[in-house]
Amino acid sequence: MNVAVVGVGLIGGSIGLALQQRLGASVTGYDPAAEVCEEALRRGAIGAVAASAAEAAHDADIVFVAAPVSALAEAIDTVLAAAGGDCAVSDVGSTKRELIAGRSDERFIGGHPLAGAETSGVEHARADLFDGATWYLTPGPGTSGALYQRLHKALAGIGAKPTAIDAADHDRVMASVSHLPHVFANVLVAQAARALSGEHVPATGPSFRDATRVAGASATIWPDIYLSNREALVTLIDEAQGRLSEVRDALAGADRGAIERWHEAARLDRDALLGAGLAGGAVYELRAAVADRPGVVAEIALALGRAAINIVDMALSPAQDGSQGVVALWIQGEDQADRAVGLVSALGIPVARA
Repeated sequence: MNVAVVGVGLIGGSIGLALQQRLGASVTGYDPAAEVCEEALRRGAIGAVAASAAEAAHDADIVFVAAPVSALAEAIDTVLAAAGGDCAVSDVGSTKRELIAGRSDERFIGGHPLAGAETSGVEHARADLFDGATWYLTPGPGTSGALYQRLHKALAGIGAKPTAIDAADHDRVMASVSHLPHVFANVLVAQAARALSGEHVPATGPSFRDATRVAGASATIWPDIYLSNREALVTLIDEAQGRLSEVRDALAGADRGAIERWHEAARLDRDALLGAGLAGGAVYELRAAVADRPGVVAEIALALGRAAINIVDMALSPAQDGSQGVVALWIQGEDQADRAVGLVSALGIPVARA
């Protein structure tokens, strides 16, 4: 398998290392900064250096675009123009709606690994970065089923958990669990700094350190992330202001009961959020008979992704006449497999446990 990585920082370099070490892929890298490519080559994150993004994509089976959010759209278009008709093109950006809305190419599948580190740069890349990490995929209605399968299999092969999600849902989720926490961390740090201005600053406790760990993250990267997801983020900030007002009123009114209920609800919500997706179990095979039409695999993957059902693996077996085929899905957990059968059947697609 020939893979191209456009942008070989922490994420791109880790993709290169993982693909080479775990799948034996040949990885070609390109980065606008020549010294970054040289460092990636020296560290074994890539096996060859391309002179341009187009050159890297030319003979690739999969291309991962790991450019900054502000440069993603242009880089993806450059890659799509140079890549072959049988090449899967994906990215690793943390917002998806704008990218997907502007592209109908069957080869492009938006992606976002929920993995990273507090350090950056290819010098910190490692092959195990994606072990057990959810890797969101945002296929469009015309996405090629064969290319989606290829990308899914490669991601599972490097230890990730590829999960389909609608682009708008992805951005709303990321605004909730990533972008808004960064906003709050910045606000908390500013609030504390101003409240303690002119005083001896006390040693900070673990609560403050944990809540503000991401404060002041890269001023080069994060403004673009905020702006690219501004609609969802503004909505959540408005909602958060309403919740803060409720707490403020409870405190002002010395309403102990309301404060207790607020605290208990937060505990229950946190337990539910952090416990999501931890169930394991045996893996069950489902076989769905599908018509040979664009987007049918993406339709199935999105239906299961919306229900938080993880596809451990998948395979496509087209009929000889090309009119239909079978999609084999491997789902972890008997209950999840049964739910998957119901969801796929609801799409009007015949499916059964193998």
